[in-house]
Amino acid sequence: MLADVPGSRLVIVGDGPQRPALEDALPDAVFTGFLGGEELASAVASFDLFVHPGEFETFCQTIQEAMASGVPVVATGRGGPLDLVENSRTGWLYEPGDLAALRARVADLMGDDAKRRAFAAAAHASVQGRTWSALGAELVQHYEAVLTANVPLASRTTSTTPQGVAL
Repeated sequence: MLADVPGSRLVIVGDGPQRPALEDALPDAVFTGFLGGEELASAVASFDLFVHPGEFETFCQTIQEAMASGVPVVATGRGGPLDLVENSRTGWLYEPGDLAALRARVADLMGDDAKRRAFAAAAHASVQGRTWSALGAELVQHYEAVLTANVPLASRTTSTTPQGVAL
């Protein structure tokens, strides 16, 4: 879907058992293989756009890394990307499985330098507070809120697992 978007060159970072099939299907794409550390950071920072088509992502570390590098994101509107990508500000979300929408979002940003730069700046700014210590503190606050919610025991839902253990 993305191999021939005008003004773009497809770069695939990573390695795995599907690489030979992908190389056959995408002969004009650049395959970097596994990258780590400074090499990965440099590669991501050099992108004009980061596309994350995974539909079952939760934490989205790669999306956060791209945004921290000032790279706008196109991702599926499911799971973790919903918490990170602000549609039409830091990137684009598209309906999972809608490959025409994926292509349209990529073409939109690749064809509009000013919009891509604005999305990139907003993406960078949006993740500046997402440090491990800040995220850990936020998680602890969520747990504390649940523990102090003072919900009467009788109103709590009890379910039974197939083994008969009450939860």
